Amino acid sequence: MPDSTDSTDATPDHPADRATVRTIRVSALVLRRDDTMLMVRKRGTTAYMLPGGKPEPGEAPIDTIIREVDEELGLPLTREDLEELGTFEAPAANEADHQVIGDVFVHRGMPDGFDFDDIRPQAEIDSVAWFAPDALPEDSAALTIAPLTRDRVVPALARHGG
Repeated sequence: MPDSTDSTDATPDHPADRATVRTIRVSALVLRRDDTMLMVRKRGTTAYMLPGGKPEPGEAPIDTIIREVDEELGLPLTREDLEELGTFEAPAANEADHQVIGDVFVHRGMPDGFDFDDIRPQAEIDSVAWFAPDALPEDSAALTIAPLTRDRVVPALARHGG
C-alpha cells in the first residue's frame, strides 16, 4: 500500500476548488494510562499526535502499528494486545495540503514486562507526553494537537467508552 496518493477533493464543501490533495496513510495507537493517552512529537515539529507511522509496502495496518511503536518507543506489542477503533481522516498535522487517513488501534495498559516509565522517544520522536482526551490543551505556537487526534480519534474514544 503506498504511503501517499493523489485524489481529487470533490466534497460539497469545495465544489469550485477541485484541487489535487495528497493523502498519507498511517496506523496509529491509543495507549491509555488511567485517564490519559500517550502522544508523541516528532523532531522539528510542534504537533503532538498518536504514536504510529506509515506502512511498508504490503504491510497490514495492525502490523504497521506493531512495528512503528517498537521503532519509535521500544514497546513490543502483539496483535492480541490491540483493538481496532476505526479508520479516520483529517488534515495532516505536519504536511501542508495533505490529508491523513489513519487506521487507529487501542491498547489499554502496558505490554507485559514494561512500565510506563520505560517509554523513551526513539527514531524521529523528540518527546512523549500524556494528555487527558477530555482536556486537551488549546493549540498555540509552541504546541498543537494533530487534527486526526483532536477532531476524530478523541470523539470516537468517547463514543467507544473511553
